[in-house]
Amino acid sequence: MSSVEYSEEVSASEVEEETVAPAVEAEEEEEVDLSSMTKKRRKKYLYRKKLLALFDQYKAILIVGVDNVGSNQMQQVRTSLRGRAIVLMGKNTLMRLVIREKAKTLPKLAALEEHVRGNVGFVFTNENLNEVRKIIIDNKVPAAAKSGQIAQCDVFVPPGPTGMDPGQTEFFQALNIATKISRGSIEIIDTVHLVAEGDKVTSSAVALLSRLGIKPFSYGIQVQKVYEDGAVFAAAVLDLSEDVLLGKFMTAVCYIAAIGMEVGYPTTASVPFQMRNAFKKIAAIGIAAGYNFEMLTELLEGASRAEAAAAAAAAPAEAEEEAGDDESEEESSDGMAFDMFGGGGGDESEEEYDEGDEGDEE
Repeated sequence: MSSVEYSEEVSASEVEEETVAPAVEAEEEEEVDLSSMTKKRRKKYLYRKKLLALFDQYKAILIVGVDNVGSNQMQQVRTSLRGRAIVLMGKNTLMRLVIREKAKTLPKLAALEEHVRGNVGFVFTNENLNEVRKIIIDNKVPAAAKSGQIAQCDVFVPPGPTGMDPGQTEFFQALNIATKISRGSIEIIDTVHLVAEGDKVTSSAVALLSRLGIKPFSYGIQVQKVYEDGAVFAAAVLDLSEDVLLGKFMTAVCYIAAIGMEVGYPTTASVPFQMRNAFKKIAAIGIAAGYNFEMLTELLEGASRAEAAAAAAAAPAEAEEEAGDDESEEESSDGMAFDMFGGGGGDESEEEYDEGDEGDEE
């Protein structure tokens, strides 16, 4: 699958249609006679004007990579994002030139320039970034493996019939794949891990996958970076939920508090803990010296109330345990009295005993 070159034709009507936001320049640009320009210059001028307008209209930009993405797939993405985002591709040199020009009036935009490298483009949006990103990455098409390319993922060949005649057994033997002949065709016995993720795909692996009709890889637009309010960060940050971010923040606060307490330096995070530890020491000295003050008195009263409440809660439980012990003792005593004469067979044992005595008398 060949990569598509995106040097878009931008018409004057498209510029008027996309330019919704107000202009930020203090002075209006002089009117330019497009008819006097060559086709190439007119194209660059319209592209520049459109890109400047998009910078004014949208607050967030997704930097996307479009390697191995075809024009049909690109059109599908544009259709899916219609009304929510605008995809704009172009020459990197021209994009960087426009960014530098816009950075004179909007300095935050300068952070975007260094990330315009390779086969990339911009997706402008004011919508939820996670939702827009999901739409982009969900548009993927399956692709066959190519010799020498780096595997995107692990490639497995499932067991089962291959539809290949027995004369091609040597091909599988060269790949160390166990096979058998079943109903006149070669059948793979076990699942085969053909290519590991990150390895180069060999020509023999490509030949096998093509014969089996397996397309193990998929290509689509990759969201590489995100620009928002002057900050550029990795797209993986969008996967972090609010709970995860809050957890990471609280972990950092704990570290700051621990460091502050260890070195004895008061910080906003460590002061509450330092004050608590100091009060513990003051309370311990007051109790040992028999000296009371208001906070210590409240602390001791609260402790006594807590002990009384715990004792009151434990009393019913102890009463239940004692009642249970009395019942178990009664049952055990009955059992003992019952078992004194042979475990419930007292009458029979007595008869046997009498018979034995009579025998002895005889």
